[in-house]
Order: sequence, then structure tokens, then C-alpha cells
Amino acid sequence: METNGQANGLKSKKKENGDAKDNLWSSILEEVQNQGNTKLPSNKNVLVLGDNETGKTTLVAKLQGVEDPKKGSALEYAYIDVRDEYRDDHTRLSVWVLDGDPGHTNLLKFALNEETFPHTLVLLTVAMTTPWGILDQLQSWASVLGDHIDKLDLTPEQRLQSKKQQVQKWQRYTEPGDELEPTASSPMKRSSRNLSDDLENGDDDDNPLPEAVLTTNLGLDIVVVATKTDYMSTLEKEHDYRDEHFDFMQQWIRRFCLQYGAALFYTSAKEDKNCDLLYKYLTHRIYGLPFRTPALIVEKDAVLIPAGWDSMKKISILYENMQSCKPDDYYRDVIVQPAIRKSGASREAEVQAEDEQAFLQRQLAALQAGAPAPRADSPLRAQRAAAQLDGAKIGMGPGTPGNEGVLANFFNSLLYKKTGSPSARAAEPSPAAAAARSDAAAELDRLTRAKRPAPAPAPPAPPAPTAPPAPLDLNSSSEC
Repeated sequence: METNGQANGLKSKKKENGDAKDNLWSSILEEVQNQGNTKLPSNKNVLVLGDNETGKTTLVAKLQGVEDPKKGSALEYAYIDVRDEYRDDHTRLSVWVLDGDPGHTNLLKFALNEETFPHTLVLLTVAMTTPWGILDQLQSWASVLGDHIDKLDLTPEQRLQSKKQQVQKWQRYTEPGDELEPTASSPMKRSSRNLSDDLENGDDDDNPLPEAVLTTNLGLDIVVVATKTDYMSTLEKEHDYRDEHFDFMQQWIRRFCLQYGAALFYTSAKEDKNCDLLYKYLTHRIYGLPFRTPALIVEKDAVLIPAGWDSMKKISILYENMQSCKPDDYYRDVIVQPAIRKSGASREAEVQAEDEQAFLQRQLAALQAGAPAPRADSPLRAQRAAAQLDGAKIGMGPGTPGNEGVLANFFNSLLYKKTGSPSARAAEPSPAAAAARSDAAAELDRLTRAKRPAPAPAPPAPPAPTAPPAPLDLNSSSEC
């Protein structure tokens, strides 16, 4: 019995060893197979929102590495090639660019829906060429985005989970250099100090968020991009902007970013500022690739603030430079929109010119009938009539009959306006207009009174012919 038991024990032990060996090989094969698959997912998306002329298309082209951006309409689609050098892998990041016209917001459903929601990052763009509208634009597009998300058919669990992830990403932010060097298996591995802190403190939910952070949690990664920062030098030269104006703008933008848990980038595609860093940050937030650049706040036109770094205490440093304004002043009271140029505002409506042949036919019919020419309907037609009368003068010459009648008709057209014309609507003519009419009336009177040139005097009649003298008679006798 013992012998049989020992034999059975040996068999069972060998079987366990064999199973363990098989399990080991299975796990190794599974790990190799997983490593052979694409590590970078192909279902990630970036949604770009912002007003027109904020440089959305140019920014996407810069992220793509394309020199000649091609602007589309309504809802554009593009993609960015993403490569992971650590794992020698690559994928395509889909990019949707929505037109700045509010009438196209209904197209959001094609770029952001229940399926793509967990895999989407949002870029909110504003431009330094219109700094007075930055805060209003950010709030407007954030409202559009929030309303659209509220309409999505997401379960309460999905909404709660997405918001929880945003809180955790903010709380788990670490300064570059604090984390361990990334590896191929874990490019986002955190330092042992932070990992131990997490183990001791338990869930991140136990740690409250700092003041004013994520008070509006949409459950999406958001990056605010202020484009065209090279224009800030023009604001200084032409609109007398000073450092305190830019600090006032920056502190309001950063407070907005705190509210939505967003990162902030100041970029210039023209001067190639922060565009490469924005690309690396997007791959960091979407794919977990490393991003080792710390926050940059020294250069006013190249600000970079990762999500999780900022706080109201850090923002308050900007308050020290504000002399003529206060941090809580109304944004547009400090960043004032300049007056619109008159040339653009007072542009006259386009006037359709009358066909030249039709005009001449009417003038000819009026002249033949002996009636005064039709009154001019507009200054443009009066000018055309003047030009044609000048041509008539050249062709007719000073002594041609009817020249005075044509000129009289022209001055009549200047003196009398058609009912309903802009000049007829004026209640009282200006002194300059009255003087012009008086001069025209005097000229008309002079023309009507002028006499036609007298006919040239007839040449004097030749003298009457005289009778020739009588011939001398040589045969006649004469008395001596």
C-alpha cells in the first residue's frame, strides 16, 4: 500500500511539475505574442475646436510635419503619424477639426460620440491676434463641448469613471526628473517614492483636489492652445500693450485651465515655438509616451503648463506686475478691442452700372424729341453722363448746333435729383452743396443766353465793269 501511495505521489508530483512547466511556457508565449502586437492603439482621436482664423488648420499641419496646409470646410479630417522609438512601433492619430461657425456644431456627433468618447482629447484654440476675445471664445467652446457631452448616451458609470480618471491624472502629475527612467515595458513608470506614497495613502480619491481645480470636469483630456504668439510684438508696437497686459491675459487663461483641468501651450507656427513640444505632450497624454519638459513660464510668448502642475498660488505670482489693473477686473475692460477702421465700416453699397448703349439710346431719343434728358438716378450715372458729354464735345466742336442743349441737359441732371435718391432724402442741403448748385445754375444761365456765333461777313462785291473808250476816228475832219 505504501509503495502504491508513493508511486501515486511521484506521478502527481511529476504531473504538477509538467503542468507548471506548461503554464510557464504558455505565459512566456503569451507575453511574446502580446509584445509582437501593436502596442499603440489605433482608435485615438483629437478634436480641435476654436473660432475661425485661430490657426487650427495651420497648427494641425505643423503637428503633421506638412509645409502646405490645405483648409477644408465644416468638419475636416486629418491624421498624425505617431512613432514610439522605445518599442519600435507606430500608429495613426486621427484629428477632427470643426469649423468655427456655430452653425456647424451639429457635426460634433461624427467626431465625438459614445464610442469615441473614452479615446478623445480636445484642443481649444485661441489666437493672439484677437486677445480681447480669448476668454469669451474659451468659455463659449467649453460650453458647446459640455452641452454636446451631456447629450451623449453614456451610462452614469461611464461618466463617473471618466471624471475619476481626470482627477487621478491631475493628482498623479510628477515633475520631470522625479520619476524613474522609462523602460520599454513601462514608459510612464513613476518613482518609488510616489508609488509608496500611493500605497500608504490608498486611493487618490482620498486626497482632495487643490483650490479651483476641475470644478467643471467634462471627463476628457483638454489642452488650451494660444496660437500666433509672434503677434504679441505687434500688440506692443501698435496697441501699446505692456507686460502687465500679457500677465493679466495669462492669469485669466490659466484660471480657465484650472477649472477644466487643462494644459496650456503658447505656440507660434511662424517662429516654430512649442509646436514640437505640443506634439510630444499629446502623445504623452494619449499613448503614455514620455514627456520630460517642465513647465515654462519665463518667456511670455512660449508658455507651457502641463495639466497637474499649476495652482492658484503659482498664478498669484503674476499679480505682482499688475499696476493699472486688478486680477479680478472684467477681462474686456482691460484688454480692450480697438476701434474698427472707418474704411471698412463705411463701405458704400455696390451700384450696378447701366449699359452704355441703353444710356445712349435714351439720350438720343430725348434729344430728338426735344424733351429734357432723364434725370440722373445716382452720382455714378451723373459721372458717366459727364464723361460721355466730354466725348461729345470733342466730336462736335465748338460751333456745332445743339452743343448748348446737351450741356444744358447735363447741368439739369446735376441740379435736379430723382425722388428717393440719397440727396433727395436730406432735409437741408449743406452750404457746399448749395454753392455747387448756384455755380451750376449760373453756368446754365450763361449757356442759354450765349448767342450763337454770327455768320462770317460776305466778301465785298466786285466793282461794275466800265465801258471801254470809243475808238478814235482818223477819217473825221477837224477844223483848224
